[in-house]
Formats: sequence, structure tokens, C-alpha cells
Amino acid sequence: MPTNDRRSFLKMTALAGAFSTNSLFRQAHAADWEAASRAVGHLDSGTIAQNEDYWSVIQRSYSVSTQIINLNNGGVSPSPIVVQQAVERYNQMTNEGPSYYMWQILDQGREPLRHKLANLAGTSAEEIAINRNSTEALNTIIYGLPLKAGDEVVGTKQDYPNMMNAYRQRAERDGIVYNQISFDFPIEDNDVIVKAYEQAITPRTKLVHITHMVNWTGQLMPVQQIADMAHAHGCEVIVDGAHSFGLLDFKIPDLHCDYFGTSLHKFLAAPIGSGMMWVKKDKIEKIWPLTCYGNPRSPDIRKFEALGTRSFPIEQGIGEAINFHEAIGSRRKQERVFYLKNYWAMRVKDVPGVKLHTSLDPRFSCAICGVSIEGVTSNQLMTTLFDRYKIHTVGIDYEKIHCIRVTPHVYTTTADLDKFVGAIGEIAASKKS
Repeated sequence: MPTNDRRSFLKMTALAGAFSTNSLFRQAHAADWEAASRAVGHLDSGTIAQNEDYWSVIQRSYSVSTQIINLNNGGVSPSPIVVQQAVERYNQMTNEGPSYYMWQILDQGREPLRHKLANLAGTSAEEIAINRNSTEALNTIIYGLPLKAGDEVVGTKQDYPNMMNAYRQRAERDGIVYNQISFDFPIEDNDVIVKAYEQAITPRTKLVHITHMVNWTGQLMPVQQIADMAHAHGCEVIVDGAHSFGLLDFKIPDLHCDYFGTSLHKFLAAPIGSGMMWVKKDKIEKIWPLTCYGNPRSPDIRKFEALGTRSFPIEQGIGEAINFHEAIGSRRKQERVFYLKNYWAMRVKDVPGVKLHTSLDPRFSCAICGVSIEGVTSNQLMTTLFDRYKIHTVGIDYEKIHCIRVTPHVYTTTADLDKFVGAIGEIAASKKS
């Protein structure tokens, strides 16, 4: 192929990529997935959630290790094979001539990606910025808000540490007041949660920070209700959607918030190190970008993307993850992961010595669930599960929460969860003998 023709082909590939009928996803999965969807097309999403034949098709699309059972998808989820292949393909392209292929070829793919993400989020593309993770997205907003000495922010002690530390830094540097409330989860009464936030608001409160799905135990917070209450008190609302986006069936405007940040490498299963920020259009101008930009008061969402050199292959790999997600469907995905959470939790909840730290009601939880065993520390349980059973979880010892966090994903099999249930039973029994 002549050089000019090849370059035109590469540019067309980058611009179309995951958004075309020639996407890697369609090449790899179209026939099998369409057949699997037809087979369950007459069923509701709750019933499909329990159809192992259907989900086995999705499970085969991953390359997860058979040497361990990964139940810490709340940290980082593995990407499907097609997403890995996309990153590899774009990385190979980049290394043929980095400064040309990065800035003149792959950089042109950001706008189609922005529109694809906006469609998934239910927002305008002019409100979506693409970055590397929730911390970067939310810290950009936290540091960029024009807060001054004496202005107050309300959050909780169960928010993510990187966000709490950002507010503490602003308190030390700028004199803002950071007020935190604390909850004993699980809570199955939204009014209790909303009231706690409201009682913390004062006439000087400017911002309310809400974690959509609390990363420690998976508690789902009533974001819309809190946001409506906060707005009635003249406060803005920022939402940490690290664990909710790409899992729960919602659109960002449903939350009634002003700002939203998420990591795409969790439940969307995009390449590791990919994230997204949403800022309501009329708020963009007042937010200072975290990194340099020619006009920091610009109303253009792109001012938040002046990151310098970054991974264009990772960025473009997001598109294939969106294809993968949309082929399943948000509602089906949410129902399946909730089913998997309850599949194991219902089997251990009555085992002597075992305690759940998460609601089993779909109004208050979905994927993440905390569990502990009497007489076993969180670290001991996490270590025993891995050393003896090769089951990977994460231990939590923080702010009245002492448990391991267990998080399945769509590739998780019920056989894997049966092994986990058996392991919990054996460990609990050994403490009683």
C-alpha cells in the first residue's frame, strides 16, 4: 500500500475505530452475541440475569487468569479481549512514528469518543472531558472551584480518601471549612441519609460531595434526593461515580448534580488508566483547569484535557469497551451483577459467625458487598482466602468498617462464587471448632 494511502487508511481507522461496523467488537463477537441475545430476547432482564447459557458467551470474551478467582473488580476490572487488542493495535501504530501518529492521527479520534461517552452518559458532548480516572476528574473540580476562606463543604467520612485529602488540602491552603458526617452502613432508609446531609448544611455551605456507590461497602446513596435538598439550600453538588458508571442503569442528568467524575476501568471495563469528567455546561467557565491552559476561564470543556503527552492507545481503547457494554445493555448488566452479589451473599448470611456489611436490597446495593467472620481480622480473612483458596478480595479496616470487600463482574461464574461460599463456610467453621 502506498504511504499516503496507508496514512489515510490509518486515519480513517482511528476516527472510526470502535464506532464503525468494522470495529474489533463486531468482528469478534457479532454473530455469537446476536445469537445469544435472540435466545433470551423474550425474557425480562431479571430472568436473563440468571441465564448461565447467555452469560457464558460474555464470559468467553475475557482472558482472565484461571490461577486465581478475582473478586476485587471494585478496584480495577480486567478489560475484555477486544479492548486489549484495540490498545495493542493503537500502541503499535503509535510506535511507528509517535509524534505523527499520536497528534495527527489518534488525537483526531477524541471527538468521536467524546460523543460516544456523552451518548452513554445521556449528556451533551460539550460537557464531557476524557481523562485518566476518578481522582483526576474530581480533583480537577475540587481544586478548580472558586471557593474562598470560610466557605463550607459537606462530605462524609466514608467518601474516597483521595477526595477527602483534596478538600483537606484546600482547607489548609485556602481556608475552606470541610465538614464530614459519618454513617453506619448498611442503611435501608434514604430519608435518614438525606436528613444527615441536611443537618450538616449551614448558610456558608457552598458544596455537597456525594459518593454514588460507597467503595467500602457498596451502599447506594440517594443522590437525586440529596442533590435536590442541597440545591434548595443554595449548594452545588459534586458526585463521585467511580463505582456506578458503566454498572448502574442511569444517565448523569438523572442525578440532578452539577459535577460528576468516574473511572472507566472499573465496571465499564475500559483500559486501565481511563476516566471521564462531566461538568454542567453553565458551570464550565468558572472552574479553573488543574493543568495549564491558554484561557483558563474558557467555557470549552476541552480546557480540562490539556494533559500533555498521555496514552492515546488507552484513550481510543475506551470505544471498544463502550461497544462491549452496549451490546450487553445497562439494565441487563446491572441485574446480572446484582444477582451475582446476592448469589453468594444469600448463601453465607446465615452461616454462624458470618456478618454481611451491605444491604441485599437492590435499592441500596448492587455489586459490592462486605463480609466478615467473627474472630478473624479483615487482613487475616483476605490473606487466608488467597493463600488457601486463590481467591482475591481486599480487606477493609476503616472508619467503623471491618470486612473484606467482594465484587464480582460479568465474567465471574457461579462456579467461582460457589468456591468462595465454600471457603467462607470452612473458615467460619474452623473458628468455631
